[in-house]
Amino acid sequence: MPKDVIKLKKIIFKDTEKNAELVLPVTPPSFEVPHGINIETINIHTLGDVALPGYGTLATLKIDCMFPAKKYPFNQPNTELAPYAYVKKFEDWSDNHTILRFIVSDTTVNIPVLIKEIMYGEKDGTGDVYATITMREYRQLSAVQVSKTGNVARTAEVKTATTAQTHIVKSGDTLSAICRKYYGDASLYPKLAAFNNIKNPNLIYVGDVIKIPDRSLL
Repeated sequence: MPKDVIKLKKIIFKDTEKNAELVLPVTPPSFEVPHGINIETINIHTLGDVALPGYGTLATLKIDCMFPAKKYPFNQPNTELAPYAYVKKFEDWSDNHTILRFIVSDTTVNIPVLIKEIMYGEKDGTGDVYATITMREYRQLSAVQVSKTGNVARTAEVKTATTAQTHIVKSGDTLSAICRKYYGDASLYPKLAAFNNIKNPNLIYVGDVIKIPDRSLL
């Protein structure tokens, strides 16, 4: 009988601006994703301490990984045996403030992140590089428009150019269907593809983040 083949999960960093992705060459032994909210404790006279729930916290994620210099049986397919090329990629993403999607295959983990830090080095003389990557969950900001009189009651939240509406691709999605949903016009799909730097408008993947700008910007 053939031996069972263990399918390793993939840890993927996806640059949606350039429609490019990097798969960690060696699957880390573990990962943890925190999720929670802010809770403020106030003291009310005669009642004592009261906990008030707030908005969601931004997660900090750390992942230990290995960039191999040699061919190992546990390497992911098509692994590039150039460990410092991986290091350089993460350094560039950090320096350029690139917004990435942190994705773990076969899970629901698909989180927008910034690379806060990469710490790396060698330890066994093989040329393999061991690294710890620290990420911070990214949250889009919105501007607040205030009347000239400063009347707070008339403030309104408006989207900035960097906070365009987005759509995360699900199974069965097509660009034409997405255009029909957001613009009421499926024929706009080539323009939406061009706006998102998608070379083949007929080919999108589950987990892709599609920017949905105002129709006038297409």
